[in-house]
Amino acid sequence: MANKRITMRKIREVLRLHFEVRISKTNIYSVAKISRSTVQQYIMRFMAAGLSWPLDLRDDELERRLFPGNKGKNNRPEPDYLYLSQEIRKPDATLAVLWEEYKEQHPHGYQYSYFCDLFNAYCKKNGFSKVKFNKWQIKDISKSDEITFRKWRLSNNKNKWQRAVALLALHKGSNITKIGNKIERSCRTIKKWHASYINNGMAHLDLRRTRVIPERIIDNIKLKKERIIKLIHESPSLHDINRTSWGLQTLAQAYNKIYDETIGRTSISDYIRSEGYTFKKARTVLTSPDPEYRTKLQKITDILSNLKPNEKFFSIDEFGPVAIKIRGGRTFSPKDQTRTIPQFQKSKGSLICTAALELSTNQVIHFYSSKKNTDEMIKLLEILISKYTTEERIFFSWDAASWHASKKLYEKVIEVNNPEYKNKYKTPVVELAPLPSSAQFLNVIESVFSGMAKAIIHNSDYQSIEECKLAIDMYFSERNQAFLENPKRAGKKIWGEEIVKAVFKDSNNCKNPKYR
Repeated sequence: MANKRITMRKIREVLRLHFEVRISKTNIYSVAKISRSTVQQYIMRFMAAGLSWPLDLRDDELERRLFPGNKGKNNRPEPDYLYLSQEIRKPDATLAVLWEEYKEQHPHGYQYSYFCDLFNAYCKKNGFSKVKFNKWQIKDISKSDEITFRKWRLSNNKNKWQRAVALLALHKGSNITKIGNKIERSCRTIKKWHASYINNGMAHLDLRRTRVIPERIIDNIKLKKERIIKLIHESPSLHDINRTSWGLQTLAQAYNKIYDETIGRTSISDYIRSEGYTFKKARTVLTSPDPEYRTKLQKITDILSNLKPNEKFFSIDEFGPVAIKIRGGRTFSPKDQTRTIPQFQKSKGSLICTAALELSTNQVIHFYSSKKNTDEMIKLLEILISKYTTEERIFFSWDAASWHASKKLYEKVIEVNNPEYKNKYKTPVVELAPLPSSAQFLNVIESVFSGMAKAIIHNSDYQSIEECKLAIDMYFSERNQAFLENPKRAGKKIWGEEIVKAVFKDSNNCKNPKYR
């Protein structure tokens, strides 16, 4: 087994599934894709080493405890920590330079990341931290300049706010890349501000000039707003428009007809929003306003119709937040009795379940989140690419929630698709196949969530979050095992198996509000 040992990351996952999630060895085999006997051997090694869950060991220490006869990294020459701690305090010294010096002396020594981990552990153990040098740090900011920057931070002027946040953060020694991500400006721009302030002071920060709007234009805009709001309060039928409610186009037509003046739909939208108005839907309907609805749906069905054995397609979404309290639902009861639940209850907590449904095998991978955001999507992405390392390509499909289409998430996808990253971590190619906007009824995992809610959330009275999580874990574990024993693909409609072309029908609604 030593010659074909799996990665430490996968060993940790096997131990977690057994000791924390309490999944049987047979089910661990189906999730981790390793044999039951191998799972048994790792668990026996763990127990023989006298370890307990949860683990508080680094990978190298865990490897040494599980495989005491293995030399591995422990046989490599240790860095001279005392020398490093002295050299790192010199100007312009970095761990990268010191590591290169170490590698020249020990070509078979530790790689850079592990070298840094060892040095930081040494620093922590001996009660001092590594001295960090930042060549972009602004050493001195005068008291008057600092007061001005703080005023800029509270200003409505975005340009002032960006410069103030950037320069004050550089004064504190913050990382220039993190500053750029926060204020949404490039590192090159921040470096220009840095040079301008250092060389010329506050007067040369190259602030954009505030455009002075003539008084007559301000009065004209105010008049247009008043006219548009007056139109909104009237019925379209009063202006010979056969509609029951206003739209941007009809408002533009009516305005042009009444005042003999052309106005664009974009201007109308801006004026309406500035006055505190917005368009709201009166009811939820099973339609998608996405103009590329057919194109996006055809792309997904084409992917699924041509899905190779070494490719996987995931439908992704979040369930919740769900409050832990007494729940109502349909159940058998005597005719003369009516089951009631308190209207006002104190919640025992809440949970969010983030999950991915693999359509070809009908398997669900899930974990629990504290929030719905991009970081949780990146966490799910990392879990899936580590679990499916044997696959050539995996596809991600989700609805049009903002955190599903964030810049940060797309940057992460670009990163994992980088050849260097793929070669290092042996991960598959990741491709995105987003659903049309407002088309949650096509998200197949919504159907799984509906079934789960009907089975274990309705009529429930869980006493704690952990009790509810255990029920959800058991539900998905039993469901996964059932489809392993009786293979069946998920989402018939989205595979393109319809007798006719895909249309909006009640039967195609995977997200059933009745069960959510």
